Amino acid sequence: MLDRGIPQSAILALTFTNKAAHEMEDRVKELTGRSLKELTVSTFHAFGAKILRAEFDALGWRQNFSIYDESDKLEAVKEALRECKMYGSVDTNDIKVVGQLFSKIKTGLLRWEDKGINPALRDVFNEYQHGLKVYNAVDFDDLLALPIELFERFPDVLQKYRNRYHYIMVDEFQDTNHIQYRIMKMLAGRNVCVVGDDDQSIYSWRGANYGNILQFEKDFPDLLEIKLEQNYRSTTTILEAANGVIANNTNRKEKRLWTGKGGGKAIEFFYPDNEGDEADFIAEKIREIKFTEHLKYDDFGILLRTNSLMDRIEESLLAENIPYRVSGGTSFFARKEIKDVLSYLRLIGNTDDDVNLLRIINTPRRGIGKITITKISELARANHSSLWDAMGRMRYAQNTLFEETAKTEIDQFMTLIETQREKIFGKKPLSQKVKNLVDEIDYWSHLVSDNIRNEKVARWKFLNIQRLVQSIETWETNPDNLDPTLYPYLNRISLLTRDEGSGEDEAGKVNLMTIHASKGLEFPIVFIAGAEEGIIPHERSLEEEAGSIEEERRLFYVAITRAREKLFITSCLHRRRNQNLIECRPSPFMEEIPPSLIENSADKEDRAEEDSTSADQYFAQIKAKFAKK
Repeated sequence: MLDRGIPQSAILALTFTNKAAHEMEDRVKELTGRSLKELTVSTFHAFGAKILRAEFDALGWRQNFSIYDESDKLEAVKEALRECKMYGSVDTNDIKVVGQLFSKIKTGLLRWEDKGINPALRDVFNEYQHGLKVYNAVDFDDLLALPIELFERFPDVLQKYRNRYHYIMVDEFQDTNHIQYRIMKMLAGRNVCVVGDDDQSIYSWRGANYGNILQFEKDFPDLLEIKLEQNYRSTTTILEAANGVIANNTNRKEKRLWTGKGGGKAIEFFYPDNEGDEADFIAEKIREIKFTEHLKYDDFGILLRTNSLMDRIEESLLAENIPYRVSGGTSFFARKEIKDVLSYLRLIGNTDDDVNLLRIINTPRRGIGKITITKISELARANHSSLWDAMGRMRYAQNTLFEETAKTEIDQFMTLIETQREKIFGKKPLSQKVKNLVDEIDYWSHLVSDNIRNEKVARWKFLNIQRLVQSIETWETNPDNLDPTLYPYLNRISLLTRDEGSGEDEAGKVNLMTIHASKGLEFPIVFIAGAEEGIIPHERSLEEEAGSIEEERRLFYVAITRAREKLFITSCLHRRRNQNLIECRPSPFMEEIPPSLIENSADKEDRAEEDSTSADQYFAQIKAKFAKK
């Protein structure tokens, strides 16, 4: 398109994760050899944020609004429940469930009229939305829902974007949900290209709908369909196994993967007695293959259906001194010490951000107690304002509502934020200003007092903060970064932490992860552990409609196709669940792999033992022959 003279500013390329967006952008730059500063390659959420930044005033938000991550969102949900005097009730004690309901309402997956929804939660939802507006914040669902609202209420705004983006491309189309499809359709003219594989649709719990592929065919009946069946990753053996499994799904577009790489090694099944034997087998096999085939640790992937299966495998990896990383574990940016620093930056950037203000108003500890915070909250509600505005009123109040000591502490806190705000928007590099902020609030002393019995923990946490400062320096010195200032950085972090994974450099470590987290990745050697009935397919899916079984099969298909050269599948004979040792049966999906592609590890070990015995006898005969001479 670029070679034909289409301006890069007219092209919009969208995908599902930051990782995929960065990969797309890097490949285009490598292919063209151009910087492509006018090309828009983005996730749906980042693109939504870009629209809202440009059109914020139309919907009533102020400039430089905050984007709440999941933990910020849950805090706001709690606050809304408290406002409606429903916090702690039987129906609402699981905050995550309430948050998920709000998400489904916003993205159109559910309506308040649907059966099973507590109608009282509608008031909580309205209070939650009101709170976001007061705090000048949006959540991740707003990044998709608000652009649609904007386009529907202001047709001229929609037309502006349609006039700009004449060519729309969507990657990982099977992972799009209903609301993302609507954004694409509203913007699209005739020049739209989507790439997706219905066999890899595994995110229904996020609202992804591979039926969007069929809907696309209805909405664009004169489309041209191109099947991309050649696989450049895996051997024929692995692809034939994947084809054998996925062919059992009925609701799919017919296709068959093939490769020019040739046959490949057999898929090995191993049936350990229990999860301990399974974990030891995987760790020992990794060490053996690494040594014999001269591989790196990051050439190995261990894939699991659920996080709960990881503990025993981690123990075996540690016992073998094998370095590993866990994807889906605690994110670097979700660690308390990192969130504290980022909360300071978010409050400095947006003083109306109540969630982050409450997080750090007593971090490090100050003399601002719960009674004072309660009074501030009441004053904010009475004036329909943010907590910061209420603190400002309190700061100079002449009445006796607040004690003088509380006023002094509030004044000192606000002075700190105001002073840092002047500095953060000064000329020095952002990384240096963040370092100065950490020193100014004496966060090291806070860590020491919080970990008084273990200074090593304090040092480790402070080292993480130093790593944060270093990562900011790397980001701001990137020549492609045209705006290395606070707001772009905070937006980047909010969008980055939306994805699974830690965002850290973990090269040289075995990859231990859920199958969901492995999507889009590939490894020379892959282990699928816990391939047992009740785990994959998961027992929950057995209780739901038949479509859930097909999604579980797609998940197994994705796991198989992460392997490039060699695949091991382990299925325990027994496994401990809820303190009980139960007998297990292999996953029925294992039976769908053609037998000609399979080799049992036990049979292989028996042959190796026979070969070893034959070799010993052979050398014994040679030794005896030379002894006679």
